[in-house]
Amino acid sequence: MGIFLAIQGAASQGVLWGLMTLGLFITYKILNFADLTVDGSFALGGSVSAILITSGFSPYLSLVIAFFAGSLAGLVTGLLHTKLKIPGILAGILTMIALYSVNIRVMGQANIPLLGQETMLTLTSSFGLSKTLGSLLIGSIFSAIVIAILYWFFGTELGSAIRATGSNEKMVQALGINTESMKNIGLMLSNALVAFSGALVAQSQGYADVGMGTGTIVIGLASIIIGEVIFGKRFSFWYRLMSVVFGSILYRIIIAIVLQLGMKSTDLKLLTAVIVALALALPVINAKRTRYQKRKINRLQKKTEANKKASIQ
Repeated sequence: MGIFLAIQGAASQGVLWGLMTLGLFITYKILNFADLTVDGSFALGGSVSAILITSGFSPYLSLVIAFFAGSLAGLVTGLLHTKLKIPGILAGILTMIALYSVNIRVMGQANIPLLGQETMLTLTSSFGLSKTLGSLLIGSIFSAIVIAILYWFFGTELGSAIRATGSNEKMVQALGINTESMKNIGLMLSNALVAFSGALVAQSQGYADVGMGTGTIVIGLASIIIGEVIFGKRFSFWYRLMSVVFGSILYRIIIAIVLQLGMKSTDLKLLTAVIVALALALPVINAKRTRYQKRKINRLQKKTEANKKASIQ
């Protein structure tokens, strides 16, 4: 019973964090850009949402403002990279460091509790849903909406240009497309989704903290890789987007089960690193195993042909 409840809670958190993973998927997989801004923009979304809610604003409006705040963070990283020619990974680190101070400025303190405040879960609780089921419902609805929008957007000319920029930047430049603008738009959209996820997580857990985004990049990468390894890339783009969210849910479930089995919470970072390493290694291991099996089959075929020739002679 305890494990079942833990899995249920993990799934509700996984679907909320899945929106962050979708944002990271845009930069990591589509734009081919190693963006470390997400650690800061995730906390930025939570900070903006929390301070607006405690100031009397609607929790729904706080989500919209958190979305645009995250896009500004992504724009800063994009401008540092495209205009000042700072390497992408360093531009993300600089923005992430700056956002730590920005988040404290936004909140005025290190954390803000949301106890007694109206949040997204207030609506679901009025229908008799528990906090866990409410988070799962809200996360599922927003994930479905975001996946549908992203699927449509990346099928447009602008979205296709962003995808092409990540695949072959020089070819896109030869076609007369401004790749700097494509990178900026991709980074803005990515960090907007990350901040949106941070706002939802803050409302779900009942507080926003300046350090709530620590390790976000690793969690996101683990979720993306787990999703791709488990579900593969068999179908169209919408399937890949869905697999990212399912990967986030699976990651949270794995963590919950391990904790239920007695692992210390202080070892979670180590476990996350091991999961990411295994997930990254699996495609390589599978490729080597496939090559080994092909060589084995070829040797058997050659041996069979040689036996046939010998028997004929």
